Parts: sequence; structure tokens; C-alpha cells
Amino acid sequence: MTVSLEVAEGVGTLRLDRPPMNALDVATQDRLKELAEEITRREDVRAVVIYGGEKVFAAGADIKEMQVMDHAAMVLRARALQDSFTAVARIPKPVVAAVTGYALGGGCELALCADYRIAGENAKLGQPEILLGLIPGAGGTQRLSRLIGPSKAKDLIFTGRQVKADEALALGLVDRVVAPDQVYAEAYAWAARLAQGPAIALRAAKESIDTGLETDLETGLAVERNWFAGLFATEDRERGMRSFVEEGPGKAKFQ
Repeated sequence: MTVSLEVAEGVGTLRLDRPPMNALDVATQDRLKELAEEITRREDVRAVVIYGGEKVFAAGADIKEMQVMDHAAMVLRARALQDSFTAVARIPKPVVAAVTGYALGGGCELALCADYRIAGENAKLGQPEILLGLIPGAGGTQRLSRLIGPSKAKDLIFTGRQVKADEALALGLVDRVVAPDQVYAEAYAWAARLAQGPAIALRAAKESIDTGLETDLETGLAVERNWFAGLFATEDRERGMRSFVEEGPGKAKFQ
């Protein structure tokens, strides 16, 4: 398989494994969607790490595969391409991308589907599709502009240039930069911490933020309000408040 799922201690590692560059061909895209939907269903997976290995995250789409596709073929494929990445973005659990080496084109778009991005000092990110006479087609024009702002996103997309880890951090494209051999460990630690948190409240927080970014303020506030009130029906809320009153903040153990 070009993508695998390993689960330990509530953390699911979604591992890309298509040497040498983890090119995201059609089979890999479909497998990503399949596993993202499985993760969404599985109660034993409470947080997720997306990882491409020690040398490369994903260097983009399989250009040789795409080269033989004509307009009609891509009209049929483009929605499935986006749907595979959207399935990752809609995982209702905390997701962190552990980025080493290249994360270009589809690789960068996959990292954009995560909630948080930890990059190695050797990472290079970008959307080079314009150099092929194309634009990003797996969400890059939308998610990148929402993350770093339209003018910065346009600079990267218009020029197709690659940015190193330090510039990616300054742009807000990644959230933390660490030594390359520490990327997975840091990402796993981030996910493991959240895997011990209140699962329904984390889902509520993610859905409220993501929905709010896609709609107007009043609608976003309504989503937040409904989730906030609904969480008062959960055991985690009772446990968290009781622990706060009896033991002080930050000591609750959630089921």
C-alpha cells in the first residue's frame, strides 16, 4: 500500500510510502480518502499524524501519470482529487503534519489539510503548479490563502517558488521548526497529548473554527453557541469541571 495507518495510544499515523518521493498518484489519493474516512469512524483513533518519512513528505502529484490525461479525463478526476484531500481536512480530530524534505504541490496541499504543521529544518514547501502551466487543484488556492492571507498565497502560487522552513515559519505556513530527526517525535507528542483530551470538545472546537472560517460571523457564532451548550450534556464536561473545583486546573483525566 502507498499509504498505511498505524495506531498506538490513541494516535493514528497516516504514513505515505511511495518511494522515492511519495508522488501522489491516483491510487495514493484514493487510499488517502479511504483511510481518512476510516480514521473518522474509529473511536480508538483520537489524534492523527501525517508523515512521509525521514527524507520527504510528498513532492507533489505524479506528473508522468497526469501528462497523459486530457481535458475530459481531468474533468472526471478533478473532483475525486479534491475529495481525497477534503476527507483528510474533515477528520473531526486533531491532525498534525510532520513535514521533512519536500512538501510541494499536492504534498503542500496535503499539509494544508492538517490543523498544525511541524517542519524539519530541511523542509521546502511550495505550490509550483504554475511552472507546469497549471494552478493548484487539490485545495491550494483556497486553503493556502485562508491560512497565510491572499497576497502571500498569490506570491507563492504566481511564482511557483519554494520556501525553506524558516520562511515558511515566518509566513505562517508551518507552526514549528525542529531538527529533521525530531519531526516525527515532536508531531507524535503533540498528537499524543491531544489524544488524552476530551474527544467531543476537541471535535466541537475544530468544527466551530473551520465552519466559522467558511461562513459569516453570525453563523459561526451560532455554531459555537450550539456546540458550547451541547457539551454540557457530556460526561467529559462533568469530569472536567469537577476536577477543576476539587483539584485545580489542568488535572482532569478524560475517558
